[in-house]
Amino acid sequence: MVKLKVRESESIQEAVRRFRKLVERSGIKKEMRRREYYEKPSDTRRRARLRAERRARRNRLAGR
Repeated sequence: MVKLKVRESESIQEAVRRFRKLVERSGIKKEMRRREYYEKPSDTRRRARLRAERRARRNRLAGR
């Protein structure tokens, strides 16, 4: 849970901007998008495998 204390003499716009940044950094937005629709376990595993393959490919290319 993200908590934000509004500072003295801070405008609402500044507080909202800080809140958005906190939410973005905490990963809540990303998690909400991920859970928006049900994803089959096979799709989850497939996405993880593809992400690992891309990461390995990138590491191989960087090592050269």
